[in-house]
Amino acid sequence: MALHETKLSTAAAVKGAARRRRTVVGKPKRRTRDDILNRIVQAACEEFKRSGFAGATTAAIARKADVTEAQLFRCFGSKSNLFRETIFKPVDQHFLDFMHIHLADIHNAGSNLEMTDLYTTELQRFIREHSGMLASLMMAQTYDLGTTQTGINSLHTYFDRAAAMMTQRLQGRAKVDPRLTVRVAFVTVLASVMFKDWIFPPGMVSDEQITGAVNDFIKEGVHANFGFESARGSE
Repeated sequence: MALHETKLSTAAAVKGAARRRRTVVGKPKRRTRDDILNRIVQAACEEFKRSGFAGATTAAIARKADVTEAQLFRCFGSKSNLFRETIFKPVDQHFLDFMHIHLADIHNAGSNLEMTDLYTTELQRFIREHSGMLASLMMAQTYDLGTTQTGINSLHTYFDRAAAMMTQRLQGRAKVDPRLTVRVAFVTVLASVMFKDWIFPPGMVSDEQITGAVNDFIKEGVHANFGFESARGSE
């Protein structure tokens, strides 16, 4: 009788411990908003690459991100807004990677125009490589006519980082607000790549000449923003 009670007591203790372990292990970790946003963007990037804008569905993206469609729409408002975010997030990451690789050169006072030339060349190459997705984005805008479009967080983050770096380098000597300068520079590069066939007749110039001309145009802006003497001293 005592042995039987001992076995029952042991079995109950084992079951109780197992339940407690399941309670501790099985309790889902609360996800932050940033985590949810990143999961959605990553899942969307994979779906858009695989199926294109028209073929990808918000239901499939939500399943891959392990969120509900309601959460997806609360974060981005529409499939078109989400598409824009997935396209421009790599632009910000590209800038971070560039700064990491060239951090020592960026802080070198004598490398202003050299770094501008190098980064602008890299940015043109990057946009050319992603031109297909950017063209799809322009087409996607027609799907959401009349729909409220939110700002592109990753693009604004990119502009903020670039403007902050320029502000630091200029040390208060900027003639033009760096927030405006980085946007004008970006749209110059974007337009020169995306509308190249519209702007430059066949045989007029080579891709290398276009890249060089865009770089020189942007460097002149940086040159003017630093002031003539300081820019000349940085060459």
